Amino acid sequence: MSAKLLVVDDTPMNVKMLADILSFKGYQVATAAGGKEGLAKVESEKPDIVLLDVMMPDLDGYAVCRTIRAKPETAILPVVMVTALDPAEERVKGLEAGADDFLSKPINQPELLARVRSLLRIKEFHDQVQAQARELAEWNHTLELRVEERTAELADMQDAITLAMASLAETRDNETGNHIRRTQHYVAALASFLHNHPRFSNELSESNIDLLFKSAPLHDIGKVGIPDRILLKPGKLDPEEFEIMKLHTVYGRDVIVSVEKQLRGSNAFLRHAREIAYSHQEKFDGSGYPERLAGDAIPLSARLMAVADVYDALISRRVYKPAFSHEAALEILREGRGTHFDPDVVDAMLSAQQRFKDIAAQFSDEHA
Repeated sequence: MSAKLLVVDDTPMNVKMLADILSFKGYQVATAAGGKEGLAKVESEKPDIVLLDVMMPDLDGYAVCRTIRAKPETAILPVVMVTALDPAEERVKGLEAGADDFLSKPINQPELLARVRSLLRIKEFHDQVQAQARELAEWNHTLELRVEERTAELADMQDAITLAMASLAETRDNETGNHIRRTQHYVAALASFLHNHPRFSNELSESNIDLLFKSAPLHDIGKVGIPDRILLKPGKLDPEEFEIMKLHTVYGRDVIVSVEKQLRGSNAFLRHAREIAYSHQEKFDGSGYPERLAGDAIPLSARLMAVADVYDALISRRVYKPAFSHEAALEILREGRGTHFDPDVVDAMLSAQQRFKDIAAQFSDEHA
C-alpha cells in the first residue's frame, strides 16, 4: 500500500497543486482546508506525513504542529512546514514548534518529492523500531516467568538488539568502522577510573558501569534520520545543514522513548541510552545542543560519552579530515577541559590514556 500524505492549506490552488504532484507519483493524498480540519484529518486519516501551510486563518501551522507533537500517538509523525515567508525566521519558529522539514513557496517539485521520500524513510525506521519494541515487550513478559533460568539469555538478547539497532546508524556511514565498539569501551574505562571519585561514586556502581557499557552503542542511533546529503557530506556543513544534523540527538531520544512507551515504562538501561543519545553533544559550559545544558545538569552518562566520542572522532580518518595522532587528540581534549568537557572526566581520560590506546588498537577499523 502506498504512503498516505495529508496536505493542510487554506488556499485551494495550493492544495490542488500539491495533491496533483503527489498523486501522480502514486501517493494517497488527503486534504484539509485549515488547521482545525487538519488536526481532525490527522486523527481520522492517520497519514504518514503532514504537509502543513504556515499562514492559515483559523489555526496557524505552528499551533497545528505543536498540537501534533503534544499527543503521544502523533508525537513522531513527520511534519513538513510549507511557507512563503522569510525562510530563516520561519525555520527557527518551525523547529521550536516541532517541524521535521521545510519547503519554501513556490514549491519546487523535485525538492518536494525528495523531502517526502527522505521523511518516509525516517518514518519507516521509526515503525520498524516500534515493531521491534513490541516484540521485545512480548519476549520480556515471557522471560519474566522464568527469570532465574533465562537471565543470561535475556542479557544476551538485549546486547544483540542494542548492537543491531546501533548498526542501523553505523551502516549509513561506511567510514565509522568499529566506532561504536571503541566508544563503549572508552566509556566503561572512564567510568571504572572514576568509580571512587567523590563526585561520581554514587552513580558509578558496578551495575551502572555495565549498563553504560551496554547502552553506549546507541549514542548516534538518531543519525539514521539524517539525509545522506548531510550525513555523508565530505566538506563542512553550512548553518542550515548543521541545524538538521543537530536533530540526530532528538531522533535518537525519540527512538528510545518509543521503546519505553511500548514497554509501558523505562529501566536503567533505557534511561542511560536515552540520556546518551540526547545529551552527548552538550558542552560543559552550556554552549552545546540540543538543550544548552551546563555542568552537572548534563547527565553523567552523556559527559562520559562526550569525551569518548570526540577522542575517537579525532583519531579516526573521515572524508573531511585525516586521523589525528593520540597526542594531538589529547591536546585538543585538554583545551576543551572545563568548556567542552567535564574537567574531571578529561583528567580521568588523561590518566587512563594507555587504556584508550589499547582499546583503539584492539578495535581498529582495520579489524572491522
